[in-house]
Amino acid sequence: MKLLFASDSFKGTLTSQETALLLETAAREVFGEDVEYSSVPVADGGEGTVDAVVSAEYGSKIEVPVHGPLMERVIATYGKLDGNRAVIEMAAASGLPLIPEEKRNPLFTTSRGTGELILDALNRGFTDISIGIGGSATNDGGMGCAGALGVQFLDKDGNPLEGRGENLERVADIDIKNMDARLLNTKITVMCDVKNPLTGPDGATKTFGAQKGATPEIQERLEAGMKNYREAIIRKFGIDPDKIPGSGAAGGLGAALTLILGGKIKSGIDTVLDLINFDSRLEKTDLVVTGEGRTDWQSCFGKVMQGIGERARARGVVAVGLSGSLGQDAERIFNHGIESLMTSVNAPMPLEEALSRAKELYLSGAVRMFRFIKAGMDIAERSTPR
Repeated sequence: MKLLFASDSFKGTLTSQETALLLETAAREVFGEDVEYSSVPVADGGEGTVDAVVSAEYGSKIEVPVHGPLMERVIATYGKLDGNRAVIEMAAASGLPLIPEEKRNPLFTTSRGTGELILDALNRGFTDISIGIGGSATNDGGMGCAGALGVQFLDKDGNPLEGRGENLERVADIDIKNMDARLLNTKITVMCDVKNPLTGPDGATKTFGAQKGATPEIQERLEAGMKNYREAIIRKFGIDPDKIPGSGAAGGLGAALTLILGGKIKSGIDTVLDLINFDSRLEKTDLVVTGEGRTDWQSCFGKVMQGIGERARARGVVAVGLSGSLGQDAERIFNHGIESLMTSVNAPMPLEEALSRAKELYLSGAVRMFRFIKAGMDIAERSTPR
């Protein structure tokens, strides 16, 4: 029997790689040597994506000094997969954790560092760049990012703007004549699973502004600025960004990456699975084991288990899940190729205890899961006519 282990990380406790080692131990205990296994770390395009993809593809990491969200100097890391492919997490350069809570204000933050990461990748000759845009500290419409790549945002007097949230209300024109020409021959994939438009009640500011430090008064100013920015985009490109699902992601970075820089939005988990050649790993596989820290209804919207389950089902491979806990409507994941779910927690206990015992509980849960699978195999064998 050939097994493939492909779990998401359990935030704060187990990495994807650690779950694979524990599953291997459990499988050997239950099946002995009558099992072949392989593993691949996975992520959904958010935090941990660079680590997972670099590990799966035996790539390497590149460190670059860039401007952080408050224009401070930070050292950001992105992944090199081969001579053509690079993978970037915008949060490494423009992420919310880079700013102390008392300094968070999206009027003053910029996505410029993300653009500097893209520029570095272009300078190194990469022509296929995948960018995860979760976890941003910014609400600048992606102006900072595009500005690092030669795009100028001008006020009514033709003066260039810095590209921070407070500049949105002053944008009158977008000058792309000095945009880096290499972008025209570069494939940019934007890993994004949210569908928020640029403006409106479900837009960048109203949905995500508060978590980035925007008070209601600041949100009103940013929303007015984003509406002005939207009109400038329509005048320049003839396209309404509000009609592009995901344009409001990462404070409007989704709009800049697609409408200005030529990128294409794609599901994060699908992008990751393509980057690590997951479909080829399913060949001759009998069982896939996946999982995550908590499985609930949200797991069916661009998360690891959904992506793994759907890929496995499409190729006739059985997939099961072992998660830390199950929440509301976790059973919906059965509609996405996951045949069964088990939890690592084996008794009522405080969350702190479950987290502190994560490895022990996960190994125990894996043994129980594999014993159930072996029992089913034994039943099938005994019921087969001889």
